Amino acid sequence: MTSSNESLVVRVQGQSKLVKEQLPLPAPNIGQVQVKVSHVAQNPTDVQSFDVNAFGDGAVLGCDFVGEVTGLGDGVTRLGRGDIVAGLTWGGEIPGLGGYAQYSVADQRISFKVPAGISRAEASTVPLAATTAWLALFSKCCLNIDRSRASKTSILVWGGSSSVGLYTIQLAAIYGFNVITTCRPHNADLVQSYGANHVFDYNDPSVIEKIKDAAPSLQHIFDTIGNNTSSAISSQAFGGRQGHLCTVRPGKAHTEQVTANTHVTDVLVWTAFLKDHAYGDYRWPASQEDHELASELFENLPSWLAQGAIKPNKAKIFLGLDSVPQGFQEYRDGKVSAYKIVYEV
Repeated sequence: MTSSNESLVVRVQGQSKLVKEQLPLPAPNIGQVQVKVSHVAQNPTDVQSFDVNAFGDGAVLGCDFVGEVTGLGDGVTRLGRGDIVAGLTWGGEIPGLGGYAQYSVADQRISFKVPAGISRAEASTVPLAATTAWLALFSKCCLNIDRSRASKTSILVWGGSSSVGLYTIQLAAIYGFNVITTCRPHNADLVQSYGANHVFDYNDPSVIEKIKDAAPSLQHIFDTIGNNTSSAISSQAFGGRQGHLCTVRPGKAHTEQVTANTHVTDVLVWTAFLKDHAYGDYRWPASQEDHELASELFENLPSWLAQGAIKPNKAKIFLGLDSVPQGFQEYRDGKVSAYKIVYEV
């Protein structure tokens, strides 16, 4: 095995650049495995972190990856050498460690073995978006929806054709929630095939009234878009009732204009890991409950994927780490819709 780790590194020299460099191989800590990466999926947080230089010089970005287990840390029992796994890491948080590299590390409880019939590229789209959706729905710090009352509960997924939106719809459908969603008209058949009961065009001037008709007792909204209008507009679907809205935006950004009866929370996927996290001025303490909840998801994902209850995002494959700047620009240009960019390392 090689003794170095070719990685795509953020270098801040006036204007930030992505540069391929040889870094030391990452060593797995307790409960972690070392993974030789074959595929890494692009997420909006990768581009946003690069554009605002969130982690500074020397960061390696990339959060979702798939590859072969090549090393075991102490205490690893769920995975073995040679397993093909999908893992999750906060690329950039630890200098020199991320998904845009030949090798990374995965937590055995926050990763899963890729089942037969699911390609590595498809599997790489799952961890971050599915965990975000799962925590948003069921974490006590987010919507905290009672799974035992699913048949009597409606959930509005604002932005159903986004990566997080598609996993939210599917997870909610597994439990039998009444799922209402919004998307562009050309994605309506897709989100309905994933389990949405009602689909509306978010640009329709009557969209809020239509949502109210479909879910007259709506109390839960997940805003998977988090732009400067999505939370404010979607919160109107509560009418005069009290309701709970969770946004994907850290620090509850862009929620100042929600209706007065809306209780706002935000979801941070990194609470899946049992450690404190910081991002800019924001702080999130370690959450044992979120860690256990996320571990439950990763235990279920192989069977759900194998059964077709969860379908991975459509993957648009780019070849090599040299193509990452091109993929980043495709996201900035607003061209990514109902698919996820995946790099074959």
